[in-house]
Amino acid sequence: MVILPLLAVHYPVVQEIYEQGIVTGNATFETKAPHWEDWDRAHLAKARLVAANDTGQVVGWAALTPVSGRCVYAGVAEVSVYVHREARGSGVGKKLLEALIRESEKENIWTLQAGIFPENTASLKIHEQCGFRKVGYRERIGKMNNTWRDTVLLERRSSTVGVV
Repeated sequence: MVILPLLAVHYPVVQEIYEQGIVTGNATFETKAPHWEDWDRAHLAKARLVAANDTGQVVGWAALTPVSGRCVYAGVAEVSVYVHREARGSGVGKKLLEALIRESEKENIWTLQAGIFPENTASLKIHEQCGFRKVGYRERIGKMNNTWRDTVLLERRSSTVGVV
């Protein structure tokens, strides 16, 4: 597996993988993947990654979204990591998250956040293995299919960026 920068040309597969995550009901509150232009606008231009297998097929992606437009939070971002259904459980998600952490630190990001449904135990495990810690539990934070859902809030502070 190789980790590469996510480019516009990758988006059709990225969109397909995103939609596979949506179908699970435990990856996001979103109900459909956006068009490239909307996705591109919503995510930071830096630290966008895809994982490609030995045959060059994109099997996962990771990207960052800003948590706020306020300049004081310029070094804080929320992570997204999605893996193709046929590649789940093979280590792709962890490799992407590890690479995303390295890239985020190169881009002066000092705090990464993740909001994960408590039922998504695989994602929680991967994040904790990569140094994220649980900092909160957001009860009934949003509705999905007319049902209130909770999320676990995780955070990873860089040991090299934003250190006094």
